[in-house]
This record gives sequence, structure tokens and C-alpha cells, in this order.
Amino acid sequence: MQLYNLMSADERAKLIDEAGVQRLTLSFYAYAHIADPQAFRDSLFLEWSKLDVLGRIYVANEGINAQLSLPAANISAFKDYLDTYPFMKDIRLNVAVEHDNKSFLKLTIKVREKIVADGLNDETFDVTDIGVHLRAKEFHDMMADPNTVVLDMRNHYESEVGHFEGAVTPDVTTFRESLPIIDKMLEEHKENKNLLMYCTGGIRCEKASAYFKHQGFKNVYQLEGGIIEYTRQVKAEGLDSKFIGKNFVFDNRLGERITEDVIAHCHQCGKACDTHTNCANEGCHLLFIQCPECAEAMKGCCCDGCRSVVMLPEEEQKALRKGKRNDAMIFRKGKSQSLFIAK
Repeated sequence: MQLYNLMSADERAKLIDEAGVQRLTLSFYAYAHIADPQAFRDSLFLEWSKLDVLGRIYVANEGINAQLSLPAANISAFKDYLDTYPFMKDIRLNVAVEHDNKSFLKLTIKVREKIVADGLNDETFDVTDIGVHLRAKEFHDMMADPNTVVLDMRNHYESEVGHFEGAVTPDVTTFRESLPIIDKMLEEHKENKNLLMYCTGGIRCEKASAYFKHQGFKNVYQLEGGIIEYTRQVKAEGLDSKFIGKNFVFDNRLGERITEDVIAHCHQCGKACDTHTNCANEGCHLLFIQCPECAEAMKGCCCDGCRSVVMLPEEEQKALRKGKRNDAMIFRKGKSQSLFIAK
């Protein structure tokens, strides 16, 4: 019984090319009580492998958080399987704005303590007492209220390439950092301000809205389905998008275009650019924004040191990174001091 991915990314990419079928990229989440997350995880892996599902999925006692892709022809069977679990029956699937057959190249399902690392003690407040969900048109109307504060609940590397007009975009690297910052920033306005929150697919706002209501905020609202569902509604209803730029996504695409606005800049030369990349040096792998010209000149690297490394034979590169962890660099997400940031 195979319970883990055995193929390399290159092998999987080759199979996808050979299959030549359209794949859908989508995401969903559900808060629910799962008594045995490991057993749930194994069941998902076995059933989803049959449907050629690939993706990154987290499960915990509190629920499931999934980003994945699958052949378009298998979507009905996939929904039917989700419906066998009462807490996922008829669940909304946030289908990507832009599709890429290689958005995911492995099926990775991990058991975690939480489906989103929020740093909160859920025993101290009612996590089901959430804010009011708003559709796109309602969100626009609320944005126009002068007593509204629009809050981006994502990280700086996400909001840097795209955000709602006039939104507060905390300079944070993790979701857990933003909660106390926002609480302190607005502590004098718990009675008179509307907190209007948004994130990629809605999951972070779901927990944040309950947290802020517990902290005493009276008027808490959240964008239904996040930026992904908002974009679908805007297109379907012929609305003007108040979100400008790109929506950062956590798969191989690293972003999907919402409007033609380019609001970010290359971290190396300062040219208008909103293309994220990971440093080509596997011992670094820093996420940053790089324009095509700098990508060519720097060999896809973030600095001269990394460029020197990638010029070495592969065996020498492996020897240099043996036994070293690069997590700290990866999750600094473009804040590395080694980048040539334009002055």
C-alpha cells in the first residue's frame, strides 16, 4: 500500500506532458473536528492518487487546508469523494484564475498541529464566532464607507505584487505576526471601525475574524472565498476589480494575473516587475522578485555568491549544501540583505 509520493518532480512533469490532458488547479479548506488526522490523511492519499491528484495538503484535528491540481475529467469523481465526508459535502472549491498543468508535481499530504500556523490558543476563544462573509459587490460597498479599514491578512511578499486599493498591508513574513500588530494598531477603534479583511482563499480570515471579535472588535467582515472567489465574481458580474496586480499563489506558478497593473519592482535593479522566483542556488532558494534581464545576468540567483555556486559542477554544489538547512533564508521571502536592492 503506497502512502507517499515516489516520483521525482522531473518524472512527474514528463508524465503530465505525455498525458496531454488539461489539469485544474484549485484550493479549499474546512474547519472540522477530525479525531484521527493520520488515518484521514492516509485515506485521502489512497483515494486521491487514483484520481491523479497532485498538491500540498495539510490536515489536523481542526480540519483540512488543500491546494491541488487534478485532470479536469476527474473533477466530478473528486467532488463525489469529498461529499462522502459530511464536513466537505458541497464545499466551495476555489478554482484558479490561471491554470498550469504543472502547478504541482507531487502529492504531499502532511499531518500538522494546525492547518494554518496562527500561533493562537484556540481554547481561549470561540473559533466559530467568525465575521460576516461578503460577496464582491458587498465588499466594494463596504470599502467605500469612510469608517472601514481594509486589512490584508497575507504576508509582505504576497501584498507586494497585488492588493486591494487602500488596504493596510502589514510588513510581516508570517500570518501569526500580523494578528497582534493589527490588534495594537486599531485598539482605539474597536467600536467605531469596520474591519474588512481578505486573504488568498479565505482560510486566514476565518480564524482572524474570530480572533478580532474575541479581542473586542464589534464590526468584523471578511471577503467570501478570498481573492480567488472575488475575481470569479467580478468577472461573472461585470464589476471593476478593486484588487490590483497579481495574486500570489503557493504553487509552482507563484502568482496569477488579476489586473494588468504592475505595482512591484525587481529586487535587484528596481525596474517595474512582479515576477517571483526562487534563487537557482538550491542551498539558498530565497524567494524574491527578479526581472528577465537580471535573471539572465545573475543566472537566476539572488547574489554574486549564489551565482558563483551555480556555476560549479552539480556534485560540488551538493557537497557545499550537505548538512545545511536553508529554511531561514527561504522564509525571509525577499528580505535578504544580500540582494542588490535599488537605492
